[in-house]
Amino acid sequence: MTDATGHPAPSKLPEIRDMSLADIGQALAAGWRDFRTAPVFGLVFGAVYATGGWGLYLFLFATDLVWLALPITVGFPLLGPFAAVGLYEISRRLESGTPWTLRDIFGVIWRQTNRQLPLMSWLIIIYFLFWSFFAHMLFAFFLGPSALMNVTSSYAFLLEPEGLTMLLVGSAFGAVFAALLFALTVVSLPLLLDKEIDFVTAMLTSLSVVRHNPVVMWTWAAVIAAITFAAMVPGFLGLLIALPVLGHASWHIYRAALSSPDGE
Repeated sequence: MTDATGHPAPSKLPEIRDMSLADIGQALAAGWRDFRTAPVFGLVFGAVYATGGWGLYLFLFATDLVWLALPITVGFPLLGPFAAVGLYEISRRLESGTPWTLRDIFGVIWRQTNRQLPLMSWLIIIYFLFWSFFAHMLFAFFLGPSALMNVTSSYAFLLEPEGLTMLLVGSAFGAVFAALLFALTVVSLPLLLDKEIDFVTAMLTSLSVVRHNPVVMWTWAAVIAAITFAAMVPGFLGLLIALPVLGHASWHIYRAALSSPDGE
């Protein structure tokens, strides 16, 4: 439906469901099924992400900025929800039986220019850049500018009290950054793709889902983190499969978390 201006009419706010841990297993199974049904886009998506990781680390080594590898490793997955929008679209169309082509999926964000999804995408990118800047400042605060200059010649400073403290504090802050972004996006991105809702309402709805189902949602966050970091270990190669499966599964978590109002 559209309003008098020709724009889609605002959607009614979905209702939050009570979830169980079984929803996670069902979402992963559905994500694997969607990946097997439409493997081409998933493999391309995983390959782009893995290639991006390789390129990033080659850049860091070529520019003697190896010290950035740790915060980048922590922050790299923060871009996952934004990059997975195409996977949400595939799962949405498979669920509804709507036909699609690769051109449709690759252009999903571009076709959303008049909606709220691009605003969330920019927010995630800015969030990632802010984390990278914050990690840089944290490094300098604990170890001083000299460590930034000498890190490529020796990593012994990481075993000193200041280095260990920096790693501990940095990991704690990284966990907080990741947890906040997860709570803001776990439901909001697929919701914005699926409904005509402003991005602030979508983020508040996502936070409400996490608050309403804390055990399930934080377990899901832990599952995503564990699978993603395990997939990054073998030279990012595991991301070829892990990321598309997790992306599809995230759509099904969204569907398990919210029920559409009657009449939509």
